[in-house]
Amino acid sequence: MPNINEIILEEKDGGLTFGNYKLAEKTKASDFPYRGDKLKVKTYKDITKLEKNGNFVYESVPGTRVYDFNRNPEITTFSVEGIKNTQIIIALEEDETYAVLVEGESIGNVKTNLSGKLTFSVDLEENKKVDIMIQKR
Repeated sequence: MPNINEIILEEKDGGLTFGNYKLAEKTKASDFPYRGDKLKVKTYKDITKLEKNGNFVYESVPGTRVYDFNRNPEITTFSVEGIKNTQIIIALEEDETYAVLVEGESIGNVKTNLSGKLTFSVDLEENKKVDIMIQKR
């Protein structure tokens, strides 16, 4: 498991781990090289945000720690931990429908808006990872 103080790192299997909801003050890391792209993360207790080449990828309110974030055109998977009910927004394809599974249980199909953002909420507990899978329908 990565050190919680590192706010962005690439796992050995190629997944991305980022964010730190335990920080009291906003912290950021820019120009993190990942698969030919440059990533930027801003994180602290109130928000975690990830950008790729200046474009939105992920945001949570309040902040979270995301583990092993992987995505391809059909499926996005990651584990997340944080505190209390958390809103997560992910950039995907615009005007598409996705199945969202939390801990293997469907929370329903969610349609992205015209900007491709998918929004859902999940109840989180400190130091407890929750598995998320988002699959294109």
